[in-house]
Amino acid sequence: MNASHASADTMASPPRRHFLKLLFTLFGLAWGGMTLYPLYRYLRPSGPTTVMPTVTRVSAGPAEALPEGQGKNLAFGNIPAIVTHTQDGAFHAFNATCTHLGCTVQFRADINRIWCACHGGQYDPITGAVLAGPPPRPLAPLRASVEEGEIIVSQEPAPSAQTAEQE
Repeated sequence: MNASHASADTMASPPRRHFLKLLFTLFGLAWGGMTLYPLYRYLRPSGPTTVMPTVTRVSAGPAEALPEGQGKNLAFGNIPAIVTHTQDGAFHAFNATCTHLGCTVQFRADINRIWCACHGGQYDPITGAVLAGPPPRPLAPLRASVEEGEIIVSQEPAPSAQTAEQE
């Protein structure tokens, strides 16, 4: 009787073993997914989704209030924007959302660059081009003009871009 009981035990053992292997495999896959997905989301440079603001023009204040070699952040509807006043006397404006992970950038006069504090990304204050760091794309340009002594930021392309398209 003991021998027949042992053979029945060995017959029941393989299905139980397969079930336990399957259970541990599923548990391992679930745990791995829960562990690796946040890491993937953190490392993937998705960048912000471009949302067009409802505002088309906004005043950034008096032109004399922003000296050459300085920059200023402002709200452009529901997105942050930045205006720079470069050493050549021109005003430039950009969407102030970093193209790496969506942090808000600011102007740093000590290095004369638009800078992202999140991961050290640096942009050119004239063109918005990436100069250093992890950002994959330049900052989205906005138009900056001076009208009746006020800095006006708008969605229209900059005059140099319009000229280049007409040629």
